[in-house]
Amino acid sequence: MKCLFACGRITVLALVAYWIGFGSSHAGENLRLLATGSSTVAPVMAELARKYEQAHPGARIDVQTGGSSRGIADMINGLCDMGMVSRDLKPSERVLHAYTIAHDGIAVITHRDNPIDVLDRARLIEIYRGEVRDWGDVGGAAGVPIVVVNKAAGRSTLELFLHYLDLSPDQVHSDIIIGDNQQGLKTVAGNRSGIGYVSIGAALHAQQEGVPIKLLTLEGAEPTIANVTAGNYPITRPLNIVTRKPAQGAVSELLAFIHSDEGASVIESLNFVPVR
Repeated sequence: MKCLFACGRITVLALVAYWIGFGSSHAGENLRLLATGSSTVAPVMAELARKYEQAHPGARIDVQTGGSSRGIADMINGLCDMGMVSRDLKPSERVLHAYTIAHDGIAVITHRDNPIDVLDRARLIEIYRGEVRDWGDVGGAAGVPIVVVNKAAGRSTLELFLHYLDLSPDQVHSDIIIGDNQQGLKTVAGNRSGIGYVSIGAALHAQQEGVPIKLLTLEGAEPTIANVTAGNYPITRPLNIVTRKPAQGAVSELLAFIHSDEGASVIESLNFVPVR
């Protein structure tokens, strides 16, 4: 009950429906759900929600970002119906139930005009520690400063990337701090000296839309959907929906749609890997 009042925009009819449950074939009628959290999961969930709403005209699924930490906190505190988390749950969070809806990787990106195509892990560590500050030192244009774009605290992309580099947040030299993937993409696309890291799915989608970025090869593996699918890329992760109790009713039916062939097609269209 606490969650429904906190989520807002809930009608009296929706409250009644909540108590009687959504287990029937009419689960989508007058349905209101709120999902909060990961900015990587959010566009996937938003598009899935749009498709679901088309098939269930009375349904409304609101999606709000803020990072995986928000998704976890909101779910624990009963402030949403679904938390969006772009990583595995930590031991302390396993009071929640996680449902993987897709898989993704983390790509290191530069501006499209940057001549660098490959960076190894050792060089990335030097760059993010601030030990290498000129692109000429890593095979790029000499005299061009490296502008390090880093993620804000509370973002799972930050946690996973720093885990890959075996760095703590206080070891990172950052020139620019950004929040979600779209901010990261815009920042690097607007700065020919920049380097950052974002969701592979978001980066590939941005490239298709003409955003002037480049995805770098890591450890001999290109950041492609095929490599993520095959497990050949070094930084991969699940995209999860989390709940306080085992999914049932409306949430269970939504998850069934997400895991259907139609849901998989939506996920693939956004350059993420569906769960098969």
